[in-house]
Amino acid sequence: MLYYLVATLYVLSCFLLLLVVLLQQGKGGDMASAFGGGGSQTAFGARAGATVLTRASSILGALFMIGAIMLSIMNQRGGGSLLEGVGNPAPVKQQQPAPAPAPQNPK
Repeated sequence: MLYYLVATLYVLSCFLLLLVVLLQQGKGGDMASAFGGGGSQTAFGARAGATVLTRASSILGALFMIGAIMLSIMNQRGGGSLLEGVGNPAPVKQQQPAPAPAPQNPK
């Protein structure tokens, strides 16, 4: 039950992280600044303060990583393998050959 709760919260945090990252404005300049057309003297543009979206993306990113680690620990089974039964198929029950028909004496 706990696994399903953590998995649900993990998927929810993934969707929120996706939404927050897509809503953010790019920090780099446009193509003109890459070729000397920009007015700033710094390599990556002016540094802006941390906005709500920046904070939300860092918190959701941390939740994403923690959730992935938690789910992998909760789903861990001792000594199992993904391909455990693939190489050794179950033994097939062999059928006994049918008895040979008895020879008939033509008289």
